[in-house]
Amino acid sequence: MERTSVPPIHNVAICGGTHGNELTGVYIVREMQKQKMEKAGSVSVTTVETNPRAVAAGRRYTEMDLNRCFTDVLLSSPITESTPYEVRRAQELNAQLGPKGSAEAVDLLIDLHNTTSNMGLCLIFYSIDWITLHIYNSVPVRAIQLDIPSSKAYSLESVGKHGFAIEVGPQPNGVLRADIFNVVKEALDLTLQWLQKFSSGRNFERGTVEAYTFVKSVDYPRDSAGKATAVIHQNLQDNDFKLLRSGDPIFQTFSGDILKYEGEDLYPFFVNECAYYEKKIAFHLAQRKTYSFPPISVKND
Repeated sequence: MERTSVPPIHNVAICGGTHGNELTGVYIVREMQKQKMEKAGSVSVTTVETNPRAVAAGRRYTEMDLNRCFTDVLLSSPITESTPYEVRRAQELNAQLGPKGSAEAVDLLIDLHNTTSNMGLCLIFYSIDWITLHIYNSVPVRAIQLDIPSSKAYSLESVGKHGFAIEVGPQPNGVLRADIFNVVKEALDLTLQWLQKFSSGRNFERGTVEAYTFVKSVDYPRDSAGKATAVIHQNLQDNDFKLLRSGDPIFQTFSGDILKYEGEDLYPFFVNECAYYEKKIAFHLAQRKTYSFPPISVKND
């Protein structure tokens, strides 16, 4: 692959509190604001507490999941008296950090999240772009790719020209853990170091990385009234990213029966995520793919 010149990253937005009970991002953003961190080398840094009402209430959201409000349809919807707070807030954030898909959008947007699932440190992104893959290659992290068109991309990071979420767990909602805080802080530090090197003119060589590409979601077994009839099987619990094969147990019914997986070999993630109960998702499944990226250098303005 030939060397590719990529436009410089002049500014980065670091966001926390999109979900008000995921506290790592909230406190990292607050600490960065306290330290008045507005530059990383030549890169301007903007920090945003994205859902202050939900943070104050200690809840994921107040009326609607903010991290599902950044589709083109919702960002362009008219505001009325009945518009949920999170849709209003999404449009405010889009005006501040975007607009999504425009030349004025922030160069890189990083949104910080926690999960109750045993996923460790993960980087979640939509599009396959060279900046994201090179950053991923420099940070000890798993990557999850959501193959969704930009217009339908629903989460905050889609507002930036480049963007990804940093997701780390397990951490209970409403709880702050030092080990999780430190892991996310280190990932952010490594990302900012990479951006400084890139912006200063350093060349980066080609490489390959593995990422987990979303395939489908699996719901809990339910009765005719829509009530869940089973729990995640103990062999699957806490085994995010462990290959799931046909015949492996995935659920145990409340009466004690074991339900087994049927289908192609795939990798589970967000297993038994607390926030996904309302979304009727027991876990997601992904394929593991290898992506190649070219050597890059910064394109002079």
